[in-house]
Formats: sequence, C-alpha cells, structure tokens
Amino acid sequence: MPLWFIYAILGAVFASLVSIFTKLGVTNISPSLAGTIKAIIMAIFFIIISSFNGDFTKLSGITNYKKDLLFLVLTGIFGALSWLFMNFAFKHGSVTKVVPIDKMSIAITILLSALILKEHLSARTIIGVAFIVIGGIVIALH
Repeated sequence: MPLWFIYAILGAVFASLVSIFTKLGVTNISPSLAGTIKAIIMAIFFIIISSFNGDFTKLSGITNYKKDLLFLVLTGIFGALSWLFMNFAFKHGSVTKVVPIDKMSIAITILLSALILKEHLSARTIIGVAFIVIGGIVIALH
C-alpha cells in the first residue's frame, strides 16, 4: 500500500473527527472564537513538530522562496475562511447535512486542479466527480 494512501486515510479520519468536535465545540461559543481557539492550538502543535524536526534552523533562507510563501499565505487565508464558514454551518446545521456539502470541495478541487494545475481528468474522474456532487446533494437534502 503506498505511503500517500495511508497518510490520506489518516487525514480523512482526523478530518472527520474535526467535524464532530467542531459541532460539539460551537454549541455555546461563537464560530469565529472557535476558529481562533483551533488556530492557536494548531499553531502550537506545528511549532512543536517543526522544533523537533529542526525546521526553524532553515528559516533564514525561506525568503528565497517568495512564490512558495505567497501560496502558503493564501492557503492560510483560504483555510481560515473555510473554517469560519464551516463553523457557522455547524453552528446552524446538522453534521449529516453540512459535511456532505463541505466534502463537495473534493469535486471543486479536482476541477480546479485541471484548470490551474493542468492535471488530466479522465472520463472516469469526471463521472466520479459528478457522483460526489449528486451524492452530496442527495445526502444533504434528506
């Protein structure tokens, strides 16, 4: 089994727990404060991991990678917006309705990968994307 597949499964498992715990965590806390708390915890977590990996010794040369930094800044902004809107969605909707719509990001990502990254989409991929979208709508509108 390829290593990327194991990592992807672990990521999916942890992402599912994020949805469940977010729903439980926004019961009495505002969605924006919930996002702030999650971001602080994640920042502390990654600081610890990067420290153990010795990543901070490489910070001096990081400005050589301006394009990478720009994309990471954009990732942070869009990730925060994603969390904020998902926190609001969980505050006002059930997990079983919110998550299928959120997971349509899979279909959007695949389409954007073709447009932006010029990745090839086979007929099978396009059919799969259609099933994801239809499935998400069917589940969310139950």
